[in-house]
Amino acid sequence: MDRPVALVAGASRGLGLLIARKLLDREYAVAICARDRTELDAAVELLAGHGPPAPVTGHACDVASRDEVAELVSRVERELGPIEVLISVAGVIRVGPAESMTLEHFDEAIGTMLRGPVQLAWEVLPGMRQRGRGRIGTIASIGGTLAPPHLLPYATAKFGAVGFSEGLSAELAGSGVTATTVIPGLMRTGSHERAMFTGDHGAEYAWFAPSASLPLLSMNAERAAAKIVDGVLGGRRHVVLTPLAKVGMRVHGLAPSSTVAMLGLVGRLLPAAPDPPRTPTLVGHQAQRVLDSRAVRALTVLGSRAARRNNERSGRSG
Repeated sequence: MDRPVALVAGASRGLGLLIARKLLDREYAVAICARDRTELDAAVELLAGHGPPAPVTGHACDVASRDEVAELVSRVERELGPIEVLISVAGVIRVGPAESMTLEHFDEAIGTMLRGPVQLAWEVLPGMRQRGRGRIGTIASIGGTLAPPHLLPYATAKFGAVGFSEGLSAELAGSGVTATTVIPGLMRTGSHERAMFTGDHGAEYAWFAPSASLPLLSMNAERAAAKIVDGVLGGRRHVVLTPLAKVGMRVHGLAPSSTVAMLGLVGRLLPAAPDPPRTPTLVGHQAQRVLDSRAVRALTVLGSRAARRNNERSGRSG
């Protein structure tokens, strides 16, 4: 019996890689895509060696490009068959004060995390509608329901992704095709080592990396991936992960002005933009070397272990 086909966008590392693995466990033929060919090849090798032989293919694609997305979907359906499940995970994390962000940073975030899911969905939807079945999952964020300080391009794109996914769910009612909005809080994927830092690089890394690594603040990524796949395949409208995300959404819904004021106070405690400005961007592992803090290394042990497991270090230099 042929396996149903799933496409996971942004699956060369981190959460996307784990979601692809869970879909393989569910006996899907899985196509993954990412921009970096080297990371993609490493991910395919990891997934192919995960368990019993299973069809997994890797495709280089920038989801911000409409032409590349169209070619990706055409190629996957030609090689594997109709796409029954689409999960958009591709993301860009850029940490720093608003003063250090440029319009190009917003372009990159919106292209990857908003236009990407829209373009992917629009390519797979005609076939899903014709067949009367299909599952579309969009990985948004708690940062798409309340905007955290020092993540403004990220929050801007994720707010758009939430609106798109929720609106799509309503539009698809009764069609047999479902759209699931996934709203996770922080997860221990190891993404802090590949996030990009602007402003005071070391100081920004010092607060973000432990937040994405400590158990009380972040969720085990494998458990998160399992819940996401269950929710998307089950056709749920929303999957909200981590207690902090659930509490944050409820508080913001009840008292939005107070929540924004509180986030403003938090922002004032975070590092200010340096004067004069420093090198525009450092990747996480570079910011870690600039900081050179034994305490922060100790606080990020679990996150660093996750980075090794989840292919987050394949692109490291030095």
